[in-house]
Amino acid sequence: MTEQGAAIIVKPGTVSLDELARVLAGAPVVLDPSFWPRVEAAAKIVAKAAQAAAPVYGINTGFGKLASKRIPPDQTALLQRNLIVSHCCGVGPATPEPIVRLMMALKIISLGRGASGVRRAVIEQLQAMMARGVTPLVPQQGSVGASGDLAPLAHMTAVMIGEGQAIVDGQIVPGGEALASAGLVPLTLGPKEGLALINGTQFSTAYAISAVLRAFGLARAALVTGALSVDAAMASTAPFRPEIQALRGHAGQIAAAATLTALLEGSDIRLSHLEGDERVQDPYCLRCQPQVAGAALDLIAQAARTLIVEANAVTDNPLVLVETGEIVSGGNFHAEPVAFAADAIALALSEIGAISERRIATLVDPTLNFGLPPFLTPDPGINSGFMIAEVTAAALYAENKQRAAACSIDSTPTSANQEDHVSMAAHAARRLSDMADNLAAILGIELLVAAQGITLREPHATSRPLAAVIAALREQVPALGADRYMAGDLAKAAALVEADALPATALTALPSDPFPRLDERSA
Repeated sequence: MTEQGAAIIVKPGTVSLDELARVLAGAPVVLDPSFWPRVEAAAKIVAKAAQAAAPVYGINTGFGKLASKRIPPDQTALLQRNLIVSHCCGVGPATPEPIVRLMMALKIISLGRGASGVRRAVIEQLQAMMARGVTPLVPQQGSVGASGDLAPLAHMTAVMIGEGQAIVDGQIVPGGEALASAGLVPLTLGPKEGLALINGTQFSTAYAISAVLRAFGLARAALVTGALSVDAAMASTAPFRPEIQALRGHAGQIAAAATLTALLEGSDIRLSHLEGDERVQDPYCLRCQPQVAGAALDLIAQAARTLIVEANAVTDNPLVLVETGEIVSGGNFHAEPVAFAADAIALALSEIGAISERRIATLVDPTLNFGLPPFLTPDPGINSGFMIAEVTAAALYAENKQRAAACSIDSTPTSANQEDHVSMAAHAARRLSDMADNLAAILGIELLVAAQGITLREPHATSRPLAAVIAALREQVPALGADRYMAGDLAKAAALVEADALPATALTALPSDPFPRLDERSA
């Protein structure tokens, strides 16, 4: 068993999106030592309440509809253990390990605020598991995002106490065995600790944070594929003029237009049709890119702001107010903010794919593509070219359109009607991974199609930044001549899109960086 990479020292309340991205990339986290005194003070308040005669929810009572059932002090440890194993009711495929590790990090951050009443040992167990590569196996399905992500977080917690299953060095092993292989021992949960661990939005939030980072990267890539399509279609760049964007004022629109303009600057193709082109206006998929891509960028940025607040939040129940010594019940576990943010990300992913698919359709259609051959094949008829690649893009967009329906409005009461309005945040966040996969494939197809269109415009050349992008593509996928097996081409192009390679490559030929940035402090 080996230690993971250098740990991030987290300060709950100020953790950044960049730090969470590093967790997704594999970094473990440890709590800033300055937070231990507050954690320990809250734990003492809970320990005192557990021995008192007055009932305090979740500490010396049952849970949910069973809150009126009093639990004697000598059974509080059993109460917490039973809570965890009884809530391990997840089903479906395992959650990807990076998401689980982010969920663990988010739980450390939340507990580290010192309002949950857990002992230091609870947080240290999570830290040690992250550092030593013990990742709980967490089934994806079973949360409605109401009283927290109960089932997924229970599966995480089960490993902490030697139950459940974990992934260690790629192998699924029993929880107790996983701890032993890492030199750890099962944790015996004290009063409220089980409840503090499974109450909260960390499962939904981890999925949503992963998605917002992917969505922003894909939005940046779409600006590159969109610029390529403009040149391939010999479309006008006049709609990208800054004066137009300024008159509307949306930040994302202004940034998108500036990026498109910078990417197309110096294109010989663009200059070649300034005279003699009888077209007055281009289709919306080309002309309205700043408005659509910009709105998506703004939506993603707003979701990021919500999620970074949630990542730093205390979301269990009840909460310990250290200053007054009170233990108070509330509803911070309700994941409505996460559900709304995830629904917004879904809309952005769907619309970026929608307009990209229309650009692909325009380029393969000889009635719209301004002189290019049908389906962009040099010898149409015997060859089908990109005919079915466009159909695949349409199929993927259709899937994303279906998945973009709001999950947050689909409340299903649970727990004997005690939890009578739920957020469905887990559903909202989980579907984003598949949607991002689909969008990467759509943009990969646009990359192939637009690059082919530009190649067919020779001897006219595109701009230096876009030529660099095409050159990077051609290192892996040659231009299409005669028909060939295309699935591998699509996969390679999607991988370039997903890796954020398109903006990075374009930047090598640009004097400055025009691409939008996702920063929760300034977005």
